[in-house]
Amino acid sequence: MSAVRFVLSCLLFKEVVTLSGNFWHITDLHWDPSYKLSDNPESVCASSGKRPAAKAGKYGDYVCDSPWFLINSSVYAMRDILPDPDFIVWTGDDTPHVPNEDLGEEAVLHIISNLTHIITEVFPNTKVYSALGNHDYHPKSQLPATSNYIYNRTVEMWQDWLEPESQGTFKKGGYYTEKLLGQTGFRMLVLNTNLYYDQNKVTQDMDDPAGQFSWADQILTEAANNKEKVYIIGHVPPGFFEKKRNKPWFTPKFNKLYLDLIQKHHSVILGQFFGHHHTDSFRMFYSSEGSPVSTMFLSPGVTPWETTLPGVVDGANNPGIRIFEYDTQTLLVKDVVTYYLNLTYANSARGRWEKEYRLTESFRVPDASPASMHQVLERIANDRCYLQKYYEFNSVSYDLTECNKDCRIDHVCAAREVDFERYEHCLEKEGAAAVYGRLLPVLSVALSLVFANQ
Repeated sequence: MSAVRFVLSCLLFKEVVTLSGNFWHITDLHWDPSYKLSDNPESVCASSGKRPAAKAGKYGDYVCDSPWFLINSSVYAMRDILPDPDFIVWTGDDTPHVPNEDLGEEAVLHIISNLTHIITEVFPNTKVYSALGNHDYHPKSQLPATSNYIYNRTVEMWQDWLEPESQGTFKKGGYYTEKLLGQTGFRMLVLNTNLYYDQNKVTQDMDDPAGQFSWADQILTEAANNKEKVYIIGHVPPGFFEKKRNKPWFTPKFNKLYLDLIQKHHSVILGQFFGHHHTDSFRMFYSSEGSPVSTMFLSPGVTPWETTLPGVVDGANNPGIRIFEYDTQTLLVKDVVTYYLNLTYANSARGRWEKEYRLTESFRVPDASPASMHQVLERIANDRCYLQKYYEFNSVSYDLTECNKDCRIDHVCAAREVDFERYEHCLEKEGAAAVYGRLLPVLSVALSLVFANQ
């Protein structure tokens, strides 16, 4: 190869390489400062609610929220795996699952402050886009639609991450928007979806809490006019919990408004990144014609805490952290790589964060675009091997039991239908298909007997 051709090939290679960027998504750290190893398994942590933490170790226990050792381990694992990300997305829920009377405003702010400090200490030069979770307020889930002490104090903690204009809207309603990494053509929209949470009694009778819907509609309209591409982050997602049938998070009217917002502006939205579930899942958004137009990625939590939500069986998870790979020219999500800590192994041997899976490899798709994620969903819905693989990833390789027919319906319908009415229709349709599937062998045998006796 001539010197000129060699130089040109190197330049072309460099151009290709620089098209790919990476960012971390962490969520649901839920630090429990009360965590301590004890001979009494019921007194290991306040977040267990007296459930015995029988196998507690320094990294935690499945009935407890995160000890500081786990928080520290997760953030330093991020640095070891990808020390120089383009940015970090942090979608909230920092305090433990304990009664309101065991916390208070200052306790909530102390926890947010400590987590902010360790992220800043380990990633001092990295931009962080951070959203509030429903546990990042006192009393929990009651985030107001007006300025308040916690919003104001949080702005002070995050002032190095927030531009002046962002600080203004955050103080008003806990949300903001900025150019992504200051680049023309790219935008980050940080929402306070806790305002739409069905547990939030403060906002349930409002039409548009803090004016966030009208504000987001305006921002997205301007983004289209300015030919911008947008990422949306938040904590509480719309739609239904895949581990409990008919369990929504938003009130019905807010769920519809959010769905309308995405369908209206999907052409500029290149990704939605949320938490809250502690599980690893995703939600599809479709056009009125049925084409996949947007995907919401639900990243797993750091806390391993087993949910106490009635009806959920074995609702714990291994701690997870996640890298998104994206096209720096278009914001297309190219891949998703999840890392996890096997909590049982970490407590008994040594704590080693390892790659759990890469989305494109595990589900055999070219990227993580809405079209590809629709293909992932179809494979999960129609192929038992893909269903089981997804199910095990859903709990970050904690629950390795079989995903049966009812389990399949719950996961498929939750991922496919964010709309309340369409979700109900999905349950009916998939349930009927499952019944037909069970009856088909019986009918075949019966028919064969009938024809044999003719």
